[in-house]
Amino acid sequence: MGDLAVGARSGHEGPEERPERPEDSVPPAVEDDVTAGSDNGGDSGGDGGRDARDGDGAAPQPKKPRSFWKELPLLIGIALVLALLIKTFLVQAFSIPSDSMQNTLQQGDRVLVDKLTPWFGSEPERGEVVVFHDPDKWLAGEPTPNPNAIQKGLSWIGLMPSAEEKDLIKRVIGVAGDTVECKGTGPLKVNGKALNETSYVYPGNTPCTVDDLGGQFKVKVPEGKIWVMGDHRQNSLDSRYHQQDKYKGFVPVDNVVGRAIVVAWPPTRWSTLPVPDTFDQNLSAAAPGALGLAGAVPLVLWRRRRLTVGNARVSGPGTAG
Repeated sequence: MGDLAVGARSGHEGPEERPERPEDSVPPAVEDDVTAGSDNGGDSGGDGGRDARDGDGAAPQPKKPRSFWKELPLLIGIALVLALLIKTFLVQAFSIPSDSMQNTLQQGDRVLVDKLTPWFGSEPERGEVVVFHDPDKWLAGEPTPNPNAIQKGLSWIGLMPSAEEKDLIKRVIGVAGDTVECKGTGPLKVNGKALNETSYVYPGNTPCTVDDLGGQFKVKVPEGKIWVMGDHRQNSLDSRYHQQDKYKGFVPVDNVVGRAIVVAWPPTRWSTLPVPDTFDQNLSAAAPGALGLAGAVPLVLWRRRRLTVGNARVSGPGTAG
């Protein structure tokens, strides 16, 4: 009796005395298979754990990045395309070949020209410095640069200033409808209003040039044209001296490449190119209709006043009662 009691407390009880646990009825191998299947979307098949492996059962190897030298041609190609797009639609560099815009621009300066705003219908305004294509052989007889093949290529994509294009740079003085006049040594007048040009005309120059080649003039700018002049008035073959060409000295707006906005090179010359304050005054030409209306208003008011006074005298006091 005593031996049996000790055996029961020592865990040697018979099968009928041991409680059965549910997990004891599940074979360990089956439990492992269910866990693997649930990790692969519930597929308990024999290949369920191989979806992250290659066909031969090996794990996929990460792709090696391309070397820098293989990527370099692609990067250069993208850079060239972007440079060409910028030059065509946004900004282009131009080199100043002469002294006709001194002291605003010096020979050898590089300027950046805004080519974007004309795409949105913007037209040149008075006082702006603009680059434009040669209207009618203005550059005839001028020395032509002879760039090499590399310079031509860099110029074509906009990484160098344009060397072969027949372009000029001047200041816009008059736009469509304006009357521009030079008499004697000046001042230069736009629609009868004198311009104070001391801030940009070359020191020692007079606003107007006394000569019989075009320095004395009075012109009206037609629609779609502009009148341009250099800041170095006594050293600029501008609109004044091309009044015998097919455009009579005017520059078609369609010939304008864009507005010069910045002197970008050399660094010591870096500056913006704003419109001078003298062009802030109201220089617009009054239309004939507006002048007629302005003259008619006082006459109508005077006539109306006379009629009112006359009616009061005829009626006499107290007749309204």
